[in-house]
Amino acid sequence: MADVSSNEVLLLDLLNSTPVEGEKIVDALGDDATAAAWTLEHGGTGTPREVELVREAREVLQGVVRGDAGPQSLAPFLRDVAQVPTISSGTLEWQLRAPDDSLLAARAVIAWSELEQTRPGRLRSCGNPDCRLFLIDRSHGNRAQWCSMAVCGNRMKARRHYDRKRETTGGGPAAADDLRA
Repeated sequence: MADVSSNEVLLLDLLNSTPVEGEKIVDALGDDATAAAWTLEHGGTGTPREVELVREAREVLQGVVRGDAGPQSLAPFLRDVAQVPTISSGTLEWQLRAPDDSLLAARAVIAWSELEQTRPGRLRSCGNPDCRLFLIDRSHGNRAQWCSMAVCGNRMKARRHYDRKRETTGGGPAAADDLRA
């Protein structure tokens, strides 16, 4: 498996910060104290402005990945952001410069852009319509569909099996309920 950058981890953690538990959406950035701790864990400052920008970036990134928004909607998160070349130990390195409060949101947007450029189509939402998580498909054939085979994959396969069984037996929803029992 390819090395996973810290920005890629940040992006996926941010996208997946609104999972569904039971039938309810849980927001890992829902309250200010928890959100500030989340940003600190991911290399941020934990300021109220940073929390606000990270929440906004999450919403827009989720929309872009799902295809509900265009990439141009990410532009506000790149204002006053620059990549500055530096030479360290004889090698050229690029350092991201941004106002402290916007650095974390900018890193997530840049990670999205790098994924789109280097591995287009690999970042996507889970194929389970009841799930709100995202995945980066690292499979050779680019055929991963679910955030987790153990959870969503098994559920979707079982659902398809029950639907096929219902179709072949001619049963309606009641017959499918009998099969699930």
